[in-house]
Amino acid sequence: MIDLYYWTTPNGHKITIFLEEAGLAYRVIPIDIGKGDQFKPDFLKLAPNNRIPAIVDTEPADGGEPISIFESGAILEYLADKTGKFLPKDVRQRAEVMQWLFWQMAGLGPMAGQNHHFVQYAPERIAYAMDRYVKETNRLYGVLDRRLADRDYVAGDYSIADMAIYPWIVPYRKQMQSLEDFPHLKRWFEDIAKRPAVVRAYELARTINTKPSVTEESRAILFGQVSTPRS
Repeated sequence: MIDLYYWTTPNGHKITIFLEEAGLAYRVIPIDIGKGDQFKPDFLKLAPNNRIPAIVDTEPADGGEPISIFESGAILEYLADKTGKFLPKDVRQRAEVMQWLFWQMAGLGPMAGQNHHFVQYAPERIAYAMDRYVKETNRLYGVLDRRLADRDYVAGDYSIADMAIYPWIVPYRKQMQSLEDFPHLKRWFEDIAKRPAVVRAYELARTINTKPSVTEESRAILFGQVSTPRS
């Protein structure tokens, strides 16, 4: 059994997609980030960076004590290794998948995340910041589009790299992007959206977060975080 500490964000969707694709038994523990659940001591023991998702594998492969993991990319790699699915064992093919997983973790996710912040949530409309991140998101879409010009998925077969990237493309309109500008990406996006496991993952999300909006209170929780100095 996998305990999934989850909220309905792109990083959360990555893990529900994998779990649905792999057919692993899992239990969702909602972490409402708009209410500050990510700062509760019990969650911080699992995810010291106070971000979702995190998992606890209650039946690890070594038969020992439960294993907890935070960071969505690390979770995907762990689950792929656990199940033997969606991450090739061949050294060259695995390297392809891992490159694109890290591309999402270090590039598309952070840049699209800043795009979301300045375009949708920032209290001030800062033209330079909006332009900066909308353009960088566009550049990254172009990288992905070129990659998909001669293959069905980013690293050959469908893999954890596709699962990591797809949820960050779902809000493309909010990122001020048009899929019509990226025909290979559009074909890939539409193919993944039809996968039964992906459909189930997003249906689950709608049952957990029934009011996906940012209030003034949740804005302060989400965007007002600083480190607490040592006394």
